[in-house]
Amino acid sequence: MNKTIFFALFFIQIFINAQFSERNLSSEKWQFKNSKENSWLIATVPGTVHLDLMNNKLIANPYKDENEKKVQWVENEDWDYQTVFKVSAKELQNQNADLVFHGLDTFSEIYLNGKLLKKTHNIFRTWEIPVKNDLKEGNNTLQIKFKSSVNEGKELAKKVPFTMPESPRSFVRKAQYQFGWDWGPRLVTAGICKDVKLNFWNFAIIKNIKNTQAIFQNKAKINFEIEIDAQVSGIYYLKINNLSTMVSLKKGNNKIEFPYEIENPKLWQPNGWGNANLYDFEIGLAKNQEYIQTKNLKIGLRTIELIQNKDEKGKSFYFKVNGHPMYAKGANWIPSDSFTPRITKEKYQKLIKDCKDANMNMIRVWGGGIYEDDEFYKACDENGILVWQDFMFAGSFYPSDEDFLNNVKEEVKDEVNRLQNHPSIALWCGNNEIDEAIINWGYQKQFKYSKEDSLQVWKDYKKVFHEAIPNALKENLTSEKNIYWPTSPSIGWGHKESLSEGDSHYWGVWWGEFPFEIYNEKVPRFASEYGFQGMPSLEAVKSMFSANPELNLENSTIKAHEKNARGFHIINEYMKRDYLVPNDFIKYNYVSQLLQARGMQIAIEAHRRAKPYNMGTLYWQLNDCWPVISWSSIDYLGNWKALHYQVKRSFEQQVILTEEMNGFLNFYAVNDELKKFEDIKVEIQVVDFNGKILNDLTTVQNGKTLDGIAKIDHIEIKNLIKYSNKNEVFLKLVLKDKNKKIIAENTHFFAKPKDLKLTKPNIKIKNISPTEIQISTDVMAKDVYLMGETHFDDNFFDLLPKTSKKIKLSKPLKNVDAITLWDTMN
Repeated sequence: MNKTIFFALFFIQIFINAQFSERNLSSEKWQFKNSKENSWLIATVPGTVHLDLMNNKLIANPYKDENEKKVQWVENEDWDYQTVFKVSAKELQNQNADLVFHGLDTFSEIYLNGKLLKKTHNIFRTWEIPVKNDLKEGNNTLQIKFKSSVNEGKELAKKVPFTMPESPRSFVRKAQYQFGWDWGPRLVTAGICKDVKLNFWNFAIIKNIKNTQAIFQNKAKINFEIEIDAQVSGIYYLKINNLSTMVSLKKGNNKIEFPYEIENPKLWQPNGWGNANLYDFEIGLAKNQEYIQTKNLKIGLRTIELIQNKDEKGKSFYFKVNGHPMYAKGANWIPSDSFTPRITKEKYQKLIKDCKDANMNMIRVWGGGIYEDDEFYKACDENGILVWQDFMFAGSFYPSDEDFLNNVKEEVKDEVNRLQNHPSIALWCGNNEIDEAIINWGYQKQFKYSKEDSLQVWKDYKKVFHEAIPNALKENLTSEKNIYWPTSPSIGWGHKESLSEGDSHYWGVWWGEFPFEIYNEKVPRFASEYGFQGMPSLEAVKSMFSANPELNLENSTIKAHEKNARGFHIINEYMKRDYLVPNDFIKYNYVSQLLQARGMQIAIEAHRRAKPYNMGTLYWQLNDCWPVISWSSIDYLGNWKALHYQVKRSFEQQVILTEEMNGFLNFYAVNDELKKFEDIKVEIQVVDFNGKILNDLTTVQNGKTLDGIAKIDHIEIKNLIKYSNKNEVFLKLVLKDKNKKIIAENTHFFAKPKDLKLTKPNIKIKNISPTEIQISTDVMAKDVYLMGETHFDDNFFDLLPKTSKKIKLSKPLKNVDAITLWDTMN
């Protein structure tokens, strides 16, 4: 590049004839048909063949009743899509024209005016095709012929001399969950799943923008690396906000570096530490004093590191953000619909806002789904939610032939170039549970592998996840943004080392059917998966049906929406341990949610008490892709289950936690904020269920500050509650600072819910305003469940005796009903 001279440049010309223009061909009139048939039907782009078949009333909604079984034939068919669009003589005067497909699902042939342009084989890639010489003035016919992914995958599988688990899905570069999971239906889609664009341009085009950052106390230095494809060599101007430089471009690919400084920068902070500050940049490319192209970019200034240091117990695993260790709190994300084109921007924004409202700061994009839409990452940027980004490989073995590896490299290139400027991206992870599957799941024995077959699986694994992906990251990412973790978990949950280093998926609860209390013993360095199922809201259950349902657990539709073969058995076994199992469906639904929330509360609190040994807890899972009984904390319709309300409480920045051990009660004050608290103390009251205070004491933490975690002197339980019955009392805990300001509050019960000797509460609900109520009780009201077609800002909570609580509603409601745990026991 020639010597750069920076100066303020004001382009007087106002886009009279913009050099770059983009047409969205998705808005044209599209048609589709089964390739065996002649009649064309109306299609929607972006979309999927299932949605188009539903819109044409050719299949029933697979989310309803047991219709999923009836639509399985769709995956075995080939489907054709086409549109006719006009091109003007003026448009053809442009030097270049590119057809850009942002998502084709999955094996397709693209024809323009009868000419085959391209064959595709990866839903995650962007397909850009020069078509200047293939367009004509007037009508142009664009046709995409889709082959069945199932049939194509089966053909690819024949090339491997041994049986691959989960075949044919592991041979198909598309969303793996579409082949069915234990929380999702089998709906293997086809179609044009993202926008189709026709771009006209002249002289040069911006292909990619990267940025690196050096952040100092009063200044941030940003270096933009801008990749430009010039069709015409010569002098151009490159502008970023109010700065511009003259550049000389050669024909072909050019990489230009453009330094930029920000005085007194405001850092992008994760949720709970401050504002997620973002800076806007407009990047403009001009020639002959006229804009050729402009791009807008939003970035955040922040540093992030993954710290793994050996210590006496193993090796640490935590994220340091802006120079400070961060305790990661969050969940695992799956696609929020089985038909991804209908996930709206509003749904992305709501779900990520729900994460923020529940005090999360990280979300893991699970490797069996999709690289999410730009709106997802935008929402994470805006809400301070860091993203652990899996690449889209999950729970199987994958091939490593040359075609597959090249396909993967291009996939990584496309996706990391699209996502890397988002400040929310914290980590790139190679896959979900593939190392685990090879070592622990017994596929080799199941499919009778030879020693050579087993060795080949490892060779394939290393080629993809230890060579192809990390090498592609090095080629396409700046070093500061290239934090790569080959697999999650790094060590399987049956192995001792899984708790002392790396990240862990602990499934002894649920799959192993160990009691919830095992979480207190099985504490890893970073918990990236663990979970338990619970029923969705009654509204979501009813949405499983096309007509008014008879709600009972033997209903075949409800059974069809529980995808785990042993799901109801496991839920019932755990429920018997901790609760009385109701016969009434509504009460069963309620108790199953309490059970799920209780299990995850035990896990989260065990993790947080172990800080800084444990520095992250991401439960499975945040959301659903259809109405289903699952591990989610938010159901398909967006309703918070009891778990999400509990998570909001358990993830608060400051908490006071208890731990029963060998007849003693330990107390832990935990602070995840950067702010420190001086001279903390805990006020403890032993209270019976009628509200009588039986014991009152204060424990002082020896004048220490609370800047991470403080273990407070333990108390012998028999001395604390004395002659009281454990089933009739609870502890009220209040954590205060030196100014007697309340930092955190909590309660502790000494018995399981089914053993508590509760009495019927007299609950009163009073309207304060159209969107606020006040609820009060005379005695302990355990697990108050407010019911109504609105979102309550708190729910499934304990209302202490002789107290009241104000609750905000998302929309007015004439009547609010409430039930409590007592109602399920009587």
